[in-house]
Amino acid sequence: MRVLIVGGGKLVYFLSRALISKKHKVTVIDRNWEGGNRLAKQLKINIVFGDGSDPEVLEDAGAFYSDVLLALTSFDQDNFTICQMADAYFQVPRILALVNDPDNEKVFKNLGIADAISTTHILTGLIERKAIFEDIVHLTPVGDGKFNLTEVVLKKNSKVVNITLEDMKLPADCLVAGLIRRDKPIIPRGKTRLRPGDRIILVSLPTNHDEALKMLTVEY
Repeated sequence: MRVLIVGGGKLVYFLSRALISKKHKVTVIDRNWEGGNRLAKQLKINIVFGDGSDPEVLEDAGAFYSDVLLALTSFDQDNFTICQMADAYFQVPRILALVNDPDNEKVFKNLGIADAISTTHILTGLIERKAIFEDIVHLTPVGDGKFNLTEVVLKKNSKVVNITLEDMKLPADCLVAGLIRRDKPIIPRGKTRLRPGDRIILVSLPTNHDEALKMLTVEY
């Protein structure tokens, strides 16, 4: 896959390194000469120096032939402009924008940039849920935050211990997709009975995520 990244700094470095490790071809547009030079030496990838919101720079970097474009600059206006050009002019199949100001996330999406991600919103949600539900081991937003994938450890006095999944009656749009019992992975069915210490893998929508977690963590 040919990935074009616009931006610089540590985020671009670590993301580029991860993509390269998966055998993707990465090109980076960076307006910072020193940072771009360092990135080229560290990862030995193609670097184009210039303003990523300039269509000529995008073309020189191979936007016409890219499968994915990631706009990751620290300026939301630039990221929006880059995504608009990538879509309308270069017709890049998949486009993703970093939204630095969380208030702009809705604006991006309303103006046609569907894959606009606010790391502030994601991290805030993770912190809030971690603080409220101490039994959460992992909480991962999936599909740009449209789903939550959560791992919860059942305590011995949890109200759902010794209850089958079909009798537990989770909220709508919630699913126990798997559980780990004594290090053994289990794909549960309706008759599966929950035990103390089970690590529950819960898939849910954000709207009823908290309600489902309360059901799993409320104690006698």
